[in-house]
Amino acid sequence: MGWCPSLGRYVVGITGSSGVIYGLRLTEVLSSSGHEVHVVLSREAKLVSADECLNEDALMSLLGKIASRVHDEYDFTAPIASSSYLVDGTIVIPCTLKTLGEIANSIQSTLISRAALNSLRLKRPLIVVVRETPLSTIDLINMLKISLSGGVVMPASPAFYEKPQTIQDLIDFIVGKVLDVLGLKNDLYKRWEGLKSTQGTSLCARFYELVSS
Repeated sequence: MGWCPSLGRYVVGITGSSGVIYGLRLTEVLSSSGHEVHVVLSREAKLVSADECLNEDALMSLLGKIASRVHDEYDFTAPIASSSYLVDGTIVIPCTLKTLGEIANSIQSTLISRAALNSLRLKRPLIVVVRETPLSTIDLINMLKISLSGGVVMPASPAFYEKPQTIQDLIDFIVGKVLDVLGLKNDLYKRWEGLKSTQGTSLCARFYELVSS
């Protein structure tokens, strides 16, 4: 499809960290809003997905429905491998610490790191959503490098003030934050409106009610 300036063109890189569902949900939301979404899926992401989300056949079937194009992580002939193929943002979600290190040190061994570095070179939004924990000093230095280069490092740490009731609520909080950084209006999560009573309505309350029973 052609690039419509009124909408956006985004690259979503899904790597082999736990939390593949974050990348799938972001792709779904962007596509349903009419944006052009290029997904780059690492081989490790397929393995992780098979363990915690969808097997490879189901995964590729879903992406075929919600993504504009799906690229192999080693396909450097893909349009998004070139900085001349303008995009409005690149999001690596979830981002492994290995991929984080590659981006921070300008190592373009995959299409994901290549696309991410293209966005940094052109001063376009780059968001890396890191889920792994704990973080070593080296990881923190790599995060600092990306931040100093203009990228945004976002830990996949959902909040609980919105009183999430389902896994989707937790996922949508992070996806909504990504959209916020991209400047895309959304109502995926409840905005902070001050302190409110959580008794009987929060996951925390439900958890301790269950434990005490």
